[in-house]
Amino acid sequence: MATTGNVIKCKAAVAWEAGKPLSMEEVEVAPPQAMEVRVKILFTALCHTDVYFWEAKGQTPVFPRILGHEAGGIVESVGEGVTELVPGDHVLPVFTGECKECAHCKSEESNLCDLLRINVDRGVMIGDGKSRFTINGKSIFHFVGTSTFSEYTVIHVGCVTKINPEAPLDIVCLLSCGISTGLGAMLNVAKPKRGSTVAIFGLGAVGLAAMEGARMAGASRIIGVDLNPAKYEQAKKFGCTDFVNPKDHTKPVQEGWGVAVLVGVAHKEAVFKTHPMNLLNERTLKGTFFGNYKPRTDLPDVVEMYMRKELELEKFITHSVPFSQINTAFDLMLKGVGLRCVMRMEE
Repeated sequence: MATTGNVIKCKAAVAWEAGKPLSMEEVEVAPPQAMEVRVKILFTALCHTDVYFWEAKGQTPVFPRILGHEAGGIVESVGEGVTELVPGDHVLPVFTGECKECAHCKSEESNLCDLLRINVDRGVMIGDGKSRFTINGKSIFHFVGTSTFSEYTVIHVGCVTKINPEAPLDIVCLLSCGISTGLGAMLNVAKPKRGSTVAIFGLGAVGLAAMEGARMAGASRIIGVDLNPAKYEQAKKFGCTDFVNPKDHTKPVQEGWGVAVLVGVAHKEAVFKTHPMNLLNERTLKGTFFGNYKPRTDLPDVVEMYMRKELELEKFITHSVPFSQINTAFDLMLKGVGLRCVMRMEE
């Protein structure tokens, strides 16, 4: 491509400070260095994690920054040493990586890559400790190695998943974060048998993705648990057969035995405790990160689940706006309206 090796000037939504509306700016995007890929983003979605770090209420504030991590795009150019990707490949950026060399990557039990696991505080590239984004010479920080709220971005090759070029990027872009997290928590970790009873606590996008996994696994009874009764109607689209609002009951709704899977990031002060007898009484507690999917190895197969019509993704997309209206997407999420808002980079 004509842009290979050159700085690209493009639009990006920049968060200059915590909680302030994003500003559409012209940024300079440097060429990819060794083991890096420059990607033209075509579609990007807003995930609650973006809002969480934009608000920066419980985290280290890193600004100015280009947020965004749930997206789909096309490889524009590759840096030295990149052999698995070529310009034109359709890809999903992923906030956590897979180097394929460390003990975690070589293990079938872990996806927590030693080199490329998520780092929310690092705003620079791992190779040389510098940013690939500048505005009039001023560096703009990256976010979780992806920064997809930009028409072009530079990502470590280990955080880029090559997918079927026939897959619609405006839909499968959801798989680069939340949907895969919930889906994998169910299919890879909880592993319900056909005919099982499953309960999902919290019916946001990740919870409903877990519910979709329960539907795919053939669970006969899928119980949605949420404090907002209005979520029941939406949950029915994902296979929900029963709804429980804990406010309607005088005893704990979680009584029973079975397997519990912890998904998502809790508040930094959050703790829980339990008596050892609870585990002896045939209860199992598990945790999961990104649904136990290895980004480069496993995500292409999840895309194929969608292509075979086993996994339904369209129902997660409740809003769509042009990239220029990104603050509208933030407003919708802050109001708790809808599940996913997909932004198209071209007007």
